[in-house]
Amino acid sequence: MTTGVAGPLQGIVVADFSRVLAGPYATMLLGDLGAEVIKVERPGQGDDTRAWGPPYTEQRQSTYFAGVNRNKSTRALDLGTADGRAAARDLALSADVVIENFKPGALQRMGLGYDALAAVNPRLVYCSITGFGAGAGRDLPGYDLLVQAMGGHTECRPDVYDACVNCCGDTENFCY
Repeated sequence: MTTGVAGPLQGIVVADFSRVLAGPYATMLLGDLGAEVIKVERPGQGDDTRAWGPPYTEQRQSTYFAGVNRNKSTRALDLGTADGRAAARDLALSADVVIENFKPGALQRMGLGYDALAAVNPRLVYCSITGFGAGAGRDLPGYDLLVQAMGGHTECRPDVYDACVNCCGDTENFCY
């Protein structure tokens, strides 16, 4: 992952506690605009999408991961340990922006929620990205296919299709 892009957000520090697509895409855009984005990943494993391939880059990195994590640096922190949470807190408090997409309440339970961080850094911009908000369904993971299925855009009809289809396919398949 590369860093150092000049742009209108140069000088802004973003602590990226996100993974898979929605959060990494948002922080990628901030990095593209010049923000310094520090992506927090699990030690030894990293973001789930590091292994999503083929295709892979020449460095054996998933092109999916490389595509939405450009212009970022990474920091391996184990949020399951007190030391990892303390380092994450230090990072978040030194940042201008925190972006996360954990299940609602997960970072709060670790002492990394908005209330705990804003009490020390009231200028902090804190963005939580969820699939279903804070209401009904809040505990469901917000993966694209789950959201499509719940919205009626995915169907399994073996009498019509050889497999399940989603809205990324031909839209005319849904007009009958």
